[in-house]
Amino acid sequence: MKKLFILAAISAAMGVSALAALDTAKIDNLTGLKGKMNEKEGVYKVTFPRDDVKVVVDEWTMPPFMGLGTWAAFTESKNGAMVMGDTVLFEDEVNPAMSAALDNGLSVTALHNHFFFDQPKVYFMHIEGEGTVDKLADAVKKMYDTVKAIRGPNAKPAESFSAVGQPSLPEKNSITAAPLNEIFGMQGEAKDGMVKFTIGRPAKMHGVKIDKDMGVNTWAAFAGSDENAIVDGDFAVTEDELQPVLKSLLKNKINIVAIHQHMTHEEPRIMFFHYWGRGSAKDLAQAVEAGFLVGGLLKVSSPIP
Repeated sequence: MKKLFILAAISAAMGVSALAALDTAKIDNLTGLKGKMNEKEGVYKVTFPRDDVKVVVDEWTMPPFMGLGTWAAFTESKNGAMVMGDTVLFEDEVNPAMSAALDNGLSVTALHNHFFFDQPKVYFMHIEGEGTVDKLADAVKKMYDTVKAIRGPNAKPAESFSAVGQPSLPEKNSITAAPLNEIFGMQGEAKDGMVKFTIGRPAKMHGVKIDKDMGVNTWAAFAGSDENAIVDGDFAVTEDELQPVLKSLLKNKINIVAIHQHMTHEEPRIMFFHYWGRGSAKDLAQAVEAGFLVGGLLKVSSPIP
């Protein structure tokens, strides 16, 4: 019994020592925020309210306390530290903030809404990462600084992806399918001047095989004209593929608009993300096809015949 007591005391002491290894002063200094320690969980959390933009939900002005708080929480890990967080963003901030996170070694694990009838629209981007406290806190700060740089001179969030002077999309769609068929190496589905490509992703759910027509698919749909087009769609990727495919699309100026799951108990675990892009149809197709290649999606192709 005495030996067990001694072992427990040693274990507790090691836990306290490990907790002390998390340099909270450095986190405060690097993020520019004053955090708070949860001694029981061994977690140090920095937070700040998004009070720089007035948000109205269901015709009620929402105080940040009611769910408009950005946070990042740090805890010790075998690699030094782990960070998880949720970042409150407006539509014109999402993709720059996501790029800043990914470029600085963080993973983006979800992007979604928390409200209906919110004006302006509010989105929540979840992050995680492992490494040294210096690396993680610096990455979080760069992401926050990216948001501040956007919002500082523009108190009102933008209402469109369109750049100033960008021509409106044509009223009649006239996408030429042949060049896109060649890029993707498959025959697209054409309708009323639009073209759509769909790739299945074999998986199982509750022991049942599921694939393209059961909803496990990646797709890209093109509208507009050959020189003035939009692409929108959905990627179905494994957890390991999510970060590299996000990076590929963002690098090619494709906007990410949602990251979430569509199913439960599927094997392998499938994440879905939705995207939107503007440009020439050929450039957009090449950008999306690069994402297909990064995710290995063309190897499991089951395109529309």
